[in-house]
Amino acid sequence: SEPPKGAGTNADGWRPYTMGELLGEAAAAGRSDFAADGNGAGSATPERSSQDSLQLSTHHDVAMDLINSVTGVDEEGRSRQRILTFAAKRYISAIERNPEDPDAYYNWALVLQESADNVDPNSDSSKDSLLEEACKKYAEATRLCPTLYDAYYNWAIAIADRAKMRGRTKEAEELWQQAIRNYDKAVQLSWNSPQALNNWGLGLQQELSAIVPAKDKQTIIKTAISKFRSAIQLQFDFHRAIYNLELSWCVSLVYLIVTETVNSTASI
Repeated sequence: SEPPKGAGTNADGWRPYTMGELLGEAAAAGRSDFAADGNGAGSATPERSSQDSLQLSTHHDVAMDLINSVTGVDEEGRSRQRILTFAAKRYISAIERNPEDPDAYYNWALVLQESADNVDPNSDSSKDSLLEEACKKYAEATRLCPTLYDAYYNWAIAIADRAKMRGRTKEAEELWQQAIRNYDKAVQLSWNSPQALNNWGLGLQQELSAIVPAKDKQTIIKTAISKFRSAIQLQFDFHRAIYNLELSWCVSLVYLIVTETVNSTASI
């Protein structure tokens, strides 16, 4: 699943960046700072003027260290990571100037989440730590702006990515449940969201249904089917949702056959 391609204006009247817009803005700002400084230093963080801002900066040190540890696996990845690192500094500065800015927390979370995708595939621990930090920023963004659909949607994706790393474990089950709650919240805030409905169904179908007790699987699959149907009603040519719906029907049929076979055997 992917973050939204476009971000609509939320109920409070402002529109957060998409990842593409964020990268473009950061790259342009980097060029401007290079020209202004003449030596490319382009410091994005203003001098701190209070103890509060110093404490806030310290709070972000862990996340910034994680960002700095990502190098990218190829030249394109390295170039992208340089832009992300610059963007991270800008959003930390924005938060230090105004700790109540949900926009800055949301965009900071996007940078962390995108950096996680830029991590070497063999470094799961670093990726997981970046996603965990992104989740913290999304949590703060939604605390400050409870109507921010994009934050709930991307937060759910980050949680789901963390769950995938944990296989069939109790911790994974708890993470999938968190992701599903956030997809639920995203759909409540923006009912016209086939992507969120599809991802919600996937979370139920592919992962949660494989972890929970067998007696609960059929109910969960039926719920997933309802989400895929709702997604297709909103976007009739949503081919991934159509495929997922067909797969869910097959899985549901298999569970039904297995259950009937077990019950028949037990009654003999």
